[in-house]
Amino acid sequence: MKKIGIIGYGWLGARMAASMPGQYEIYATTTTREKADELNNEGIHATVANFPDYQLTEPYSQWDVMENLDVLIVTIPISEKSCCVSSLYNRIQNLSSYIGDFKGQMFLMSSTSVYPDMDKDFTEDDISIEKVSGERMVRTKYPQVNILRLGGLMGDNRLLKNYNITNLDFAVNHIHYKDIAGIILKMIEKGTERCLYNVTAPLHPSKAQVINAQKNINNEEGPEEIKGKKILSSKLVSELGYIFQYPDPRKFHEV
Repeated sequence: MKKIGIIGYGWLGARMAASMPGQYEIYATTTTREKADELNNEGIHATVANFPDYQLTEPYSQWDVMENLDVLIVTIPISEKSCCVSSLYNRIQNLSSYIGDFKGQMFLMSSTSVYPDMDKDFTEDDISIEKVSGERMVRTKYPQVNILRLGGLMGDNRLLKNYNITNLDFAVNHIHYKDIAGIILKMIEKGTERCLYNVTAPLHPSKAQVINAQKNINNEEGPEEIKGKKILSSKLVSELGYIFQYPDPRKFHEV
C-alpha cells in the first residue's frame, strides 16, 4: 500500500484524500490538535504542524514519517500574494526542515494567479517557474517536484453564486476538486516528475453563465463577448492523456 503525505489538510487536502481509493494510506498535517485527533479517529495518520512566514528560533525536526512516504503533496500557500518574498523564503525553509531531503514523488499546489490579468489565453510557457518566487524556491530544493497551478477551487459547498462577484462577463478558470485528485492519481500511476501543469477545466464560460446555471436561470444568449484571461490545461491533457470528469464549470453544482 502506497503512503501519501499531505502537508496542509485543509479544504482541498480533505477532499483529495476522500477522492483517493483505499489502496493509499494517508498521512497529514493540520494546524490544531483537535483536528488532528478527529482525523486520527477517522483512520488518517495526522499530526500538528504550522509553517509560519518567520524564522523559527529552533528549526523544525523532520516529520517522523518522511522516510516511509512514497508521495508528498504540499498544499500550504507559497504565493507572493500571501506574503512578501522574504517571508515566503522563511515559510519554505520551515517546510524544508520538516520534510528533510525527500526524494520521492512530490506535488506542489501553486495557483493560476501567477498569470497577469490580460485578455489572453495562457499556457505554462508564458510564465516560467523561474519567474515565480515560491515555485522557484521549492524546485531548487526538490528538483523532482511537480508543480500544479490550480484554477479556482470549486465543487461541494463552493459555488460561485455564494460569493460577491464582479466582472460578470469575464471568463472563469475553475477546477473541480475531484479532477485535482484524478490528475494527481494519474501522475502517481505514471511516476511523473519535474512537470509544470495548469490545472483548470477545459471550458471557460463567463461568471454570469456559471451563476445563472447554479441559480437554474435559463439564459441561453449569455454575454456577447467573454472577456479576461483563460488558463489552458491542454498541455496536461496532451502529456497525461487525462480526461476531465467535470469539464464544464456550469455543471459543477450538479454532482
